[in-house]
Amino acid sequence: YNVIRFLPASEGEELPWVRYWDHGFKGDTTGLWYIEKSLTSINQKDPLGEHNSKLWNSGQQDEARKQKRRLHYVSNIYIVSDSANPENEGKVFLYQYGKKIFEKLMESMQPQFEDEDPINPFDMWEGADFKLKIRQVDGYRNYDRSEFASPAALADDAKLEEVYSKVYALGEFTDPANYK
Repeated sequence: YNVIRFLPASEGEELPWVRYWDHGFKGDTTGLWYIEKSLTSINQKDPLGEHNSKLWNSGQQDEARKQKRRLHYVSNIYIVSDSANPENEGKVFLYQYGKKIFEKLMESMQPQFEDEDPINPFDMWEGADFKLKIRQVDGYRNYDRSEFASPAALADDAKLEEVYSKVYALGEFTDPANYK
């Protein structure tokens, strides 16, 4: 259990998150690991993705599943509360997360029901803390119980300036120089 606050985009960046895919698997014949970002992240053809399509279409779905691409999102966060690591409280980190957390972010901005008010979770004045609740369900991490608190300012303006000055640029995750 942690309480975090998603932070806005750094200056010059359009979005407060970045999305990318990668592949990570151990080769059956070589025993070596292949861990690389997928070129589809930067809208280029990915040789492994194309190979997996051929495997899938030829009936080798199990092999293709082992090598499939994995989706990741990255945002800047501020640690409001971390009882397991109190030294992290008050610090800014890059947070890598998956589809479930991203869906919760989108639902907070575009709620499904008319009795729910939209919030921008990346707003330091009118956003909301995120209660990160991680459970083990069937051997996997589960974030279903995670939720946003009521909207409130993260801190006073002087503290917000200090926090924002520590936000990381996210461009490295989509820089073509970082892809093979």
